[in-house]
Amino acid sequence: MDDFGHTGADAKHDSAIKQVMGAAEYTDDIPEPIGTLHVYLGCSKVAHGTIRALDLSAVLACEGVVGVLTAKDIPGINDVSAVHAGDEPVFPETTVEFHGQPLFAVVAESRDIARRAAELAHVKIDALPHVLGPLEAIAAGYPDVTAPLKLERGDVTAGFEASKHHIAGQMAIGGQDHMYLEGHISFAMPAEDEDVVIYASTQHPSEAQMIVAQVLGVPAHSVAVKVRRMGGGFGGKESQMNLFAAVAAMAAKKWNRPVKIRPDRDQDMTATGKRHDFVADYQVGFDADGRIEAVEGQWAARCGFAADLSGPVTDRALFHADNAYFYPHVRLTSRPMKTNTVSNTAFRGFGGPQGVIVAERMIEEIAYELGRDPLDIRKANFYGVGARDVTPYHQRVEDNILERLVGELEETSDYRTRREAIIAHNAKGGIIRRGIALTPVKFGISFTATWYNQAGALLHVYKDGSLMINHGGTEMGQGLNTKVAQVVAEAFGVPLEAVKITATATDKVPNTSATAASSGSDLNGMAALDACAQIKARLVAYASETWGAKDLRFEGGQVFAGDRAFGFKEFIAGAYMARVQLSAAGFYKTPEIHWDRATGKGQPFFYYAYGASCSEVEIDTLTGEYRVTRADVLHDVGRSLNPAIDRGQVEGAFIQGMGWLTTEELWWDETGCLRTHAPSTYKIPLASDKPREFNVRLAEWSENPKRTIKRSKAVGEPPFMLGISVFEAISHAVASVADYKECPRLDAPATPERVLMAVERLKR
Repeated sequence: MDDFGHTGADAKHDSAIKQVMGAAEYTDDIPEPIGTLHVYLGCSKVAHGTIRALDLSAVLACEGVVGVLTAKDIPGINDVSAVHAGDEPVFPETTVEFHGQPLFAVVAESRDIARRAAELAHVKIDALPHVLGPLEAIAAGYPDVTAPLKLERGDVTAGFEASKHHIAGQMAIGGQDHMYLEGHISFAMPAEDEDVVIYASTQHPSEAQMIVAQVLGVPAHSVAVKVRRMGGGFGGKESQMNLFAAVAAMAAKKWNRPVKIRPDRDQDMTATGKRHDFVADYQVGFDADGRIEAVEGQWAARCGFAADLSGPVTDRALFHADNAYFYPHVRLTSRPMKTNTVSNTAFRGFGGPQGVIVAERMIEEIAYELGRDPLDIRKANFYGVGARDVTPYHQRVEDNILERLVGELEETSDYRTRREAIIAHNAKGGIIRRGIALTPVKFGISFTATWYNQAGALLHVYKDGSLMINHGGTEMGQGLNTKVAQVVAEAFGVPLEAVKITATATDKVPNTSATAASSGSDLNGMAALDACAQIKARLVAYASETWGAKDLRFEGGQVFAGDRAFGFKEFIAGAYMARVQLSAAGFYKTPEIHWDRATGKGQPFFYYAYGASCSEVEIDTLTGEYRVTRADVLHDVGRSLNPAIDRGQVEGAFIQGMGWLTTEELWWDETGCLRTHAPSTYKIPLASDKPREFNVRLAEWSENPKRTIKRSKAVGEPPFMLGISVFEAISHAVASVADYKECPRLDAPATPERVLMAVERLKR
């Protein structure tokens, strides 16, 4: 590999050194102009009720308070709904829908003044009945927040009738808080006329732009949203930033002063949405060899008070309810339930993990029923190539590499030998039991909302040979900017340091899609490559006209035109003097995808990414505590754009997925108050929780058969589900107390309390 940091090289993250040195600039680091105001939200302490009085006189009387904002102060439309459902007000006018809902905003000379003043409001709310969980909502006759989806193929009734074995069960799947290092923050600068510039920590600048324009009652061209980098997002900043950006912009325009809003961690966690938790009911029919013949399932989700992104999230749960397995006859339905909780939202995997884990539960059920190794049941049900290859949504699985990938991990992890040793250890009895599991993942890549599968990029080549690229993606630590810079540097054969990527900005690249669905590199890398191709085509024409050269080669910081060689800077300077346009707007849209939600049929995904993980655990049967002693991962990223960054993504996703299924628990009390609202009450995995031995490899032999950027594959979301192997290994350890004759049916997260209760239940 060359020293230029081109694609395929372990180029360092563009922000890494600055982050270590504290020099990386985030929204809160932007110098505050004289006169900057600060905002803090006043929130409801009732889960559901009618607002009778909102007395803010004591708030306004506080020294340093400039004013307050309520629903009456909104100049445009009082709605920040990501899907324009009209059900998510900036501030409610008559009805409170969840405990922690923002009711008003205090604008003051300092954040501390605003925060303290907000507590002085006198709010009278007549309480109404409330529901918190999806099953409770169904029982109470609450509506779906969006239209349910049904996926169906084959004859489910006939499939069950033909099945020798039947199992039915229910699984509760917990939610998850994003716990990004940098919380929500927006900094609004008023400009002339109706204009406002907003610096925000958002994954979707264009949506924030449109929502702010809507709330202010101005055209989108009057709002510019800029994002240099985020301190984490994980989906939590795809739609949830809309409220904060709108409030900051309203205050900035009303008082014509810069305004910043940054909630503390408690308010951030109570007022913003999380991963959807589900209750899944499933039935599976299978033969004596463990091969699945029929599946029926319903996924009921706690969606919260408003639609937000619950429609596509619950859809995606069904899209991945097959994981890696072929279901000959299948019927899957969603129930996106309205509840009196914060509106849940996007989270890494976007509903996919909640579908995958139920597929793995059914495999586990079959294995215990038949007394077989779950890995053998998994392999027996893998999608085939050319047969048994149609998904519940009628897309064919044409690029399945799981047989090779799982087989390789099975061998390199020494799975069979270790499993025998674990079973022998458990047979001796004792307090400490061990478990092991090897689980696969198949994950479809593309936004299921087809129109989001597009991206733009703006590329400038300056006359001194330096390059600047701006694209519609946002950098949240995942290395997107580094990868796009590598693509541009390789296209022109220049060192990576010759390419600068500037802050994502809606006034440079318009109508951008969210940086989500693992598509950041796919979309923005291809858009940048298109811009490169446009400029290179002009340079070819220039060389042909000037020297008669028919083609150009860009290598090693030089340009080769026929038998002539130029330094890149020299060549670009000549092109400038010849008045060659050295700027281009690139564009890309994902081909071959289509989806008809009404019929539940289509090809929503451009391709699939695959992976597998093998995890080993120890549990204490007296306390329910556990630790992960080893994890081996083999993951498919196609032809990696940057192996170092991709390995980091896989490692981080595994740990985050493990946290979702083990330690991270959301808990609401009977009043609807979220009690796990800070790091003191909500446990994410620590460095001490990672596997004692952690082996992560990329499938270097894999290459994307589709024409993606450099034949790479997405890496953001697919490896998240690899953490399911930890959950399954814990289940295996628990099952040992009953000699593996019964599936423990652990609910997620498998906290020590749940593990202990499962052990005691099986002992009986």
